[in-house]
Amino acid sequence: MATTVHEQPKLKPSREPGKWQPDLGGGGRIPVPADGPMRSLKDFSEPPASTAMWVLIAAIVMSFAAFTSALVVRQGGALDWRHLTLPPILFLNTVVILLSSVSLEITRRQIGIRMSARSVRSGKPALWLGATAFLGSLFIAGQYAAWLQLRAQGLYMSTSPNSSFFYLFTVLHALHVLGGMIGLLYVGVKLERMTLRRSTLTAMCRYWHFIGILWLYLLYILWARI
Repeated sequence: MATTVHEQPKLKPSREPGKWQPDLGGGGRIPVPADGPMRSLKDFSEPPASTAMWVLIAAIVMSFAAFTSALVVRQGGALDWRHLTLPPILFLNTVVILLSSVSLEITRRQIGIRMSARSVRSGKPALWLGATAFLGSLFIAGQYAAWLQLRAQGLYMSTSPNSSFFYLFTVLHALHVLGGMIGLLYVGVKLERMTLRRSTLTAMCRYWHFIGILWLYLLYILWARI
């Protein structure tokens, strides 16, 4: 009768000195947590977070594409369509939203360096994240000032078709910016607790840069069509 000899699992060095971990074969290994002040920063990818963000972005794109199509159709068949002079503050708001993307990108890079160096003293990401949130709030305040300027001219949402589309586009976009600021607050809390995941930060950056690009598109539509 044949006797089966079970081979003892091979041991190989772990990342932590003085400890060994079994070789699982096929490249699998048991992760060994690294000691240090940044051990709570998790650098593992979370596909669901990235997937959910792409789904959200796709939904927003389709929504604004539908509104743009409705704008083109309404303008083509309207005899009461009059060109609307855009409030100059909208162009200042454009600079603000672009600067907020720059500050958030600086935040992302500094957090990446901090995660790689495993040091809480690398850069000042919290300061740049706060600057991004401040610029986002400044953008919303600028949009509100633009609405007040239109109201001072007697242009309300129901005044004319083009004013209706102006308020629709700008209010919806401001709500998406507000949602992004809530996301920034969430990232800030996770950063303070040192439990921020790289995938969460990447998803937030994608969303914020997206709403900046979306505003450039909307500004062109407002300038060319309304």
